[in-house]
Amino acid sequence: MERATLSALNAARHARQPVLLLTPLAGGAPQIIAHDAPREGALGAAVARAFASGQPARITLDGADHFLNPYLPAPRLVLIGAVHIAQALAPMAARCGLDVTIIDPRTAFATPERFAGQRVIADWPEDALSEQPLDRWTALAALTHDPKIDDDPLSAALRAGCFYVGALGSRKTHAARLERLHASGLTPAQTDRICAPIGLDIAAANPAEIAVAVLAEIIAALRRQDRPA
Repeated sequence: MERATLSALNAARHARQPVLLLTPLAGGAPQIIAHDAPREGALGAAVARAFASGQPARITLDGADHFLNPYLPAPRLVLIGAVHIAQALAPMAARCGLDVTIIDPRTAFATPERFAGQRVIADWPEDALSEQPLDRWTALAALTHDPKIDDDPLSAALRAGCFYVGALGSRKTHAARLERLHASGLTPAQTDRICAPIGLDIAAANPAEIAVAVLAEIIAALRRQDRPA
């Protein structure tokens, strides 16, 4: 790989920008394709599949074989609330390849003892997220039921275009949440992206089962965000 190509790939990785390397197998210079580049025809469909799956692929374009190799940012999961659901969800998500961070200003909950081996930040979400901004390769799940803790990161996640935004709570709780978020300036089109009640409807009855439902919903959102029609 040429130094210029490697430097461009490293720059994209540092900026958490997904790119794809298209290499003609018969020889010739590889091409870096940005995630937001226009997509048309067979190449566009193949690029969309590669970005969605994260897997390399071999394709034929105009009779010539090419190799597609996607370079994607590591998907992150930010859990707002060091609660029982988060205790079950964090290790499962980590096993699925998500980089997990738990944020909760309540120091009695956000402790290393409750989340062994996990990144735990005992601070207000707006302060913690200023050090690690959200992006479209991040999922956020708000789990505290406390508007003072949940609302700000939910708003930040929607504005950042996170690939998944979920919030724990009943439909009544969520209706009140929507009123507050709309009053803060978010539009219904933006808040419609919140998955609430959080998680797939599997009739989950305890924190571990709710965690399974949430993780499944997050994985579906991650893998389907670039799926071609």
